[in-house]
Amino acid sequence: MRGRAIKLSAPRRLVGDLMRFSIKVPRVTVQRRMNLAPLLAARQAMVAKPSWTVLFLKGYALLSRETADLRRAYVKFPRPHLYEYAESVASVAHEREYEGERAVLLSTIKSPERRTISEIGALMLAARTRPVLEIKEFRRALKIARAPGLLRWIIMWLGLNIGRKRGRYFGTFQLSVYSGLGAESLNPLTPLTTIFNYGPIDEDGFATVRIHYDHRVMDGANVARALERFEAILNGEVTQEVRRLAETEAPSAAAISGEAS
Repeated sequence: MRGRAIKLSAPRRLVGDLMRFSIKVPRVTVQRRMNLAPLLAARQAMVAKPSWTVLFLKGYALLSRETADLRRAYVKFPRPHLYEYAESVASVAHEREYEGERAVLLSTIKSPERRTISEIGALMLAARTRPVLEIKEFRRALKIARAPGLLRWIIMWLGLNIGRKRGRYFGTFQLSVYSGLGAESLNPLTPLTTIFNYGPIDEDGFATVRIHYDHRVMDGANVARALERFEAILNGEVTQEVRRLAETEAPSAAAISGEAS
């Protein structure tokens, strides 16, 4: 049939290269139906509501701090072994417009477990709104994507298989969600040890949360226990921080009201 050939753009080559390495990871999925009613109520009490993505990311970072498996990676240089990081680096997927097409680009957030919800939200907002080439991770990835294939693959292999480099440039875990579009990904791919996502959150606060993990690094029972603990963290530490944010909003709103009167 007649058609036309379309040259692969830099974003499409970037995704293709990530899939080239991701498809080799023996990935397994564990999911849990969570009741997040306490967190939902705390969030609804706020005027400037933090995004669910930010709340889940903070919760997963806290989970990773106490669960060493989630901070480990399977690397092959100079020989196959597990490399454990002292802190997490979150890798977050963003859909951005670049040179006339929608591109999926990854930004990183270092030590999200030590950052406030507001700080994480500001970093996420910057990655979603600032010009693409002003974000160093985006700029670097697009530059590499324009290199010849063999060179790109060598760079990526080294980056993923040298422990210290891997965490710095790729992160220790990834978050990619479509729940805002009313959809959920059942089989996301990543070269990292874990990628987690969640489905739409209903009016009662229930949501399905999944961790997709590298079976070379951990086993399913540990992931199931981690999901249980994840739910407790979201309804515990994360909910408490949201409530504190709501309390700081109240005096500000009262001050504004007083000035207006």
